Amino acid sequence: MPAIMIQGAGSNVGKSMLVAGLCRAARLRGLSVRPFKPQNMSNNAAVTADGGEIGRAQALQAMACGVEPLVDMNPVLLKPETDIGAQVVVQGKRIATVKAREYSALKPSLMAPVLDSFNRLKSQCDLVIVEGAGSPAEVNLRAGDIANMGFALAGDVPVVLVGDIDRGGVIAQIVGTQAVLDPADNAQIAGFIINKFRGDVSLFDDGYALIEGRTGWRGFGVVPFFPEAFRLPAEDALDIAKAAGGGAYKIACLTLSRIANFDDLDPLAQEPGVSLRMIRAGEAVPGDTDLVIIPGSKSTRGDLAYLRAQGWDVDIAAHVRRGGAVLGICGGYQMLGQWVRDPQGLEGAAGDTPGLGLLDIETVMSADKTLTRVQAQHVETSCPISGYEIHIGRSDGRDRARPFARVDGVAEGAVSADGRIMGSYLHGMFSDDRFRAAFLTARGAAPSGQSYSETVERTLDALAAHLEAHLDIDALFRLAR
Repeated sequence: MPAIMIQGAGSNVGKSMLVAGLCRAARLRGLSVRPFKPQNMSNNAAVTADGGEIGRAQALQAMACGVEPLVDMNPVLLKPETDIGAQVVVQGKRIATVKAREYSALKPSLMAPVLDSFNRLKSQCDLVIVEGAGSPAEVNLRAGDIANMGFALAGDVPVVLVGDIDRGGVIAQIVGTQAVLDPADNAQIAGFIINKFRGDVSLFDDGYALIEGRTGWRGFGVVPFFPEAFRLPAEDALDIAKAAGGGAYKIACLTLSRIANFDDLDPLAQEPGVSLRMIRAGEAVPGDTDLVIIPGSKSTRGDLAYLRAQGWDVDIAAHVRRGGAVLGICGGYQMLGQWVRDPQGLEGAAGDTPGLGLLDIETVMSADKTLTRVQAQHVETSCPISGYEIHIGRSDGRDRARPFARVDGVAEGAVSADGRIMGSYLHGMFSDDRFRAAFLTARGAAPSGQSYSETVERTLDALAAHLEAHLDIDALFRLAR
């Protein structure tokens, strides 16, 4: 079955959103379509229907296709744990934690499972739309490449290169990419797209013609900036607006250095009655905050040190003294306890790290990883919750006698005696419209009653229409082979 590949002339040029929009456009044309990203680097993962994990962007793209996310859609996922090391997930399962130099040696062996997943996907549909990672212009990484041109040549997939005009220098982005690629890689590229244009598109006509003339590649169109992009789940925590919404109920979320699985935040950011503020490094938690969220982390002990370095432990203590509430999710839940113990050194050097001491629990890290979709019941409101768990470590202690939720009748999470400090391993809980409304109502906030999933579906339809209006999608899809 045919496939096309969208690569970027740089990072964050909008590849993920373009692939999601093209997937939805193909679906609306009656095609059976699947997304594919050979290698992704992200701590924002999704739990798949077949019991593994993939990048959150590929889960959104699967939604655009109208299918469940599967591990084959992102066979290699790198989850950074430190500045120089990352967990390697292959076809949904962790195989190792390696440093960057070690991954370079491991990478060539991963082409086989990448092509295995790709061929399996191709057998299920009419079209596969592939997303590259970073940029093929990073030719220093070309040897053993499985993410961009290495995969494109191995799978014989035609490539369309995307440049981001919003950041400036788009002519150099695309012409320069051609200049540094070797002839075989250049021959695999069939054309280009200009993305994120603001203003009168006709003002770029000369630049567009210059790129076509210098490269010999055809242009498939100029895509104006899509203003509804904020309604789609963010792939990067920095893509969540620093301050979202203007409602009376004020939520502050700590932007941890290894923040992970922050899809809990997107639905809250779109609630009109909520004001969600992402607290960045060097900023204090505002004194008028109602709820502090400590989100998930890929390195709980490392982010506890980071949290303290920012002075957020002092801010949280003051917030609690003022009567404020705190919700810790996954790694954030572990941080709320008395101790985080790592006897095997799974997150660095073996040892124990004192927690924030706001819940009477302690966590022991273990190599076993919990990775599952969950149906639970919130104890406080008796409301059902649909979510997922993705973590290492087990937490126990006296505050577990007051669980946050119950999963098949079994206690999950912990709540303080006064009910203001809450911890849970459940991710994605606020995507559940019923739970989000019940949770906000219990805290005196005014929920909108809107359906988050329906909002995302409408936005995907609008994105597809946006691309249909500005790209030659017929010609793009004819490229596929």
